[in-house]
Amino acid sequence: MLAFVVLVVLLLLASVTDVRSHWISNWLTYPGILMGLLLNAGGLGWLGIGWPGLQAALTGFLACGGLMLVAFVFFEIGGGDVKLVAMIGAFLGLELGIEAVLWTFSLGFVLGVAVIIWQIGVVDLIGAAFQHMKLVVHAKGWVPLTPLERQPLQRGLFLAPSALIAAVIVGYRHVS
Repeated sequence: MLAFVVLVVLLLLASVTDVRSHWISNWLTYPGILMGLLLNAGGLGWLGIGWPGLQAALTGFLACGGLMLVAFVFFEIGGGDVKLVAMIGAFLGLELGIEAVLWTFSLGFVLGVAVIIWQIGVVDLIGAAFQHMKLVVHAKGWVPLTPLERQPLQRGLFLAPSALIAAVIVGYRHVS
């Protein structure tokens, strides 16, 4: 399907810019949203032809974008991430879009933990965790992390590469 190929190319471009600069540009997401809507309305996606395709694409766009908007308000994610996931919804529709969002966050978590382990090391990470747990037990309650302890957790996650892998996982079943 043409819509799947376009989505993968857009997510590949977004992944490159996200990894290089932690930035997902509007010049990529806004036209991508429009292409997702138009390709599905034109029957070049798998959501239908004409109004049913456009309606399914709009539903996916609004649902995925709405979920990310909530995450934007309550958590520290960027606006580019919101638009990127809304774009995925415009291409994949409601069900596949939500599935892609779940895959994206699952993969993002795993990749984020892998990066932290790679950069800090397993032994140092486990040692720091045990050290902090000793403080918690001694204080008989939660002890907030110090700024130095929080620093490894402040690394930016690369949402676009996770979204690319998620879209391939979700979309591949429908293309083949």
